Amino acid sequence: MASFTFLHAADIHLDSPLRGLSRYDGVPTDEVRGATRAAFDRLIEAAIERQVDFVILAGDLYDGDWRDMGTGLYFSAAMGRLGRAGIPVYLLAGNHDAASVITKALPALESVHTFSTKKPETHRLPHLDVAIHGRSFADRETFENLAVGYPAAEPGVFNIGVLHTALGGYAAHANYAPCSEQDLVAKGYDYWALGHVHEHAVLRREPYIVFPGNLQGRNIREQGAKGAVLVEVEDGHIERVTHLPLDVVRWARVDVDASTASNLDELYGRIRTALRASLDGQGDGRPLMVRLTLTGHTELHGRLQDVGSTLRDDVRSLAAETSEDLWLEKIEVGTTVPLDPANVLEADDLEELLPEFDDSLLEALRTEFAPFLAGVAPEADSLVAEAADGNWATVLDVSSAALRDRLGGSR
Repeated sequence: MASFTFLHAADIHLDSPLRGLSRYDGVPTDEVRGATRAAFDRLIEAAIERQVDFVILAGDLYDGDWRDMGTGLYFSAAMGRLGRAGIPVYLLAGNHDAASVITKALPALESVHTFSTKKPETHRLPHLDVAIHGRSFADRETFENLAVGYPAAEPGVFNIGVLHTALGGYAAHANYAPCSEQDLVAKGYDYWALGHVHEHAVLRREPYIVFPGNLQGRNIREQGAKGAVLVEVEDGHIERVTHLPLDVVRWARVDVDASTASNLDELYGRIRTALRASLDGQGDGRPLMVRLTLTGHTELHGRLQDVGSTLRDDVRSLAAETSEDLWLEKIEVGTTVPLDPANVLEADDLEELLPEFDDSLLEALRTEFAPFLAGVAPEADSLVAEAADGNWATVLDVSSAALRDRLGGSR
């Protein structure tokens, strides 16, 4: 049997926005807006540089219906680059680019072979002894087990199954085209090129069952290195499966323990150190978008609640000082008051001064503040935004901590 290489990618979500940054000053808007295209460009470059024999795109090339024709034209140009390099593409439509979702259509592209939505289809590459089996989504909400309808492995060739699936269910992903690993193993294929789950995972090696993860993280839930998988086959057997990071911007969570910080300056020093370490350890030379969480029992708890947006702006300043490639996506205050009774107000604690938090109080708060909230565009992550969303328990908790700090005099 032949030897060859191919790239397996999925969940590109072309022109999908990176969420959580556009509202912040100083973020390079063009770089953020173009991140999914830039990552896809890296995929094309990797295919050409490595002279792979073909590329598999296992669903969700798009992010739903195109906002304009520019998305389609960009994809056509990218496929033209691969076509001129002699690299065919085998494309399967997932839930985001199902036939029922995408209303625009490109003319048939010479280098792109799209799997049918009506039934499983097999593309054969006789010169490589390869058969690629797959079925595109006709409808976004596809809950049937598509895998059971795939054909059995063809003898004497390297069989690849392409499937967009939740594979039994992942908490963060809709359970589309559910199936089991055993359903896949039963087909006798050599490699399953999956899509839909945005985390890279090699679920099995005999046969290989692989999620490449998405190509570019788009929010804080999609952290770490993102990219595609390079598969090297020698004499009909898989020699190596390698994850290639191709993302251009990366997301990370950073926790800072504020427990023993005696003042804000000391805490800011810890934050600066943690941000630096995160950029060095997780950025891998890429811009890094960070969600910072402050933790621990600290006397600064009330102060941190009280300073509000000032805290966020201060940390953004520390990030900008650390590197122009380090951006704060959000700051979360997860601290609590110390467990020392001397630091806790007792009989006159704010909660005891408030009426019981029940439906009547919630309705009273909504009624009282409705005129104010109707005329205000709340700043993200602010108490006003929490109130506008009806999160009064959060408003009371934050207000309580801030007022306790003021009454306690720890200014």
